[in-house]
Order: sequence, then C-alpha cells, then structure tokens
Amino acid sequence: MDFRIIAAARPSIAYARDGVKFFEDRLRPLGKVELRYVKAGSSADVSARLLEASEGCLRIAMDERGENWTTRQLEQHVRDWQMRGDIKHVAFLIGAADGHTPALRQDCDYVLCLGKHTMQHELALVVLLEQIYRIHTLLAGSPYHRD
Repeated sequence: MDFRIIAAARPSIAYARDGVKFFEDRLRPLGKVELRYVKAGSSADVSARLLEASEGCLRIAMDERGENWTTRQLEQHVRDWQMRGDIKHVAFLIGAADGHTPALRQDCDYVLCLGKHTMQHELALVVLLEQIYRIHTLLAGSPYHRD
C-alpha cells in the first residue's frame, strides 16, 4: 500500500518548502509516499482536480470539519487498510486556501482534521507529512515516545 498526498499548488512559503523537503528525505527510505500537486484555482476547480488525481484510491480529505484522530488511531487505520488487502493506494487530499467543496468531502472515504483550528494549507501539508513519517516509524517497530 502506498500513500499519496495530493495538494493544491506547490508550497510558496519558505518554511513549508523546507518542511516538505525535510520529510520527503526522511520518508524516502521508509516506504512509498508520493507527493503530487494540482493546479490552484477556485475551490470547485481544485476539488475536481483532487478527485480526478485520486481516482482509484482510498480518499481522505484533510479538512477542519473532519474527525480528529490521534497518531495511534491513524496508525490503527493504516494497519487495518493493510490487512484488508484490497487497498493499494491511500490519497490524502489538501485543498487550497478556500478548502474543499461539500461534494469532495462527500466523495471521500474519510474526512480528517489536523486540529479544529483553521490551518494554512501549506502548514497542513508539513504537519501531514510529519504524521505519515511518524506512522511509518511506528509500523517499522520504532518506539513511540507517547506510550
């Protein structure tokens, strides 16, 4: 099973570019994580592009209206998806500044938030990459400092 993060536009803020590169480098030896970008635009346009780019994947919309899973809950979901055997690709969808359309959220298998506060979408990308890195280390058997 591989992870795809599909986001609206490449990060333009320096801290986000640096954070993305940092976690891409750390994730490279741990497993398949692909980062894709779609062209920015209106919420409707970006949502349509995100859905098209994630066709055939288990879809998770990253949205402040979603469920707020702990790291361990996300890890358990990943383990469950791996055990099912029919899920080959998991796509995390990050919209642009205006967020996702209701139709995109409805078409996703899960809607997940990184906290109930509003978060700049480039920061959300870095936070999501950190969580995926953490999940990969847990799956590899590394100790988790919160246990």
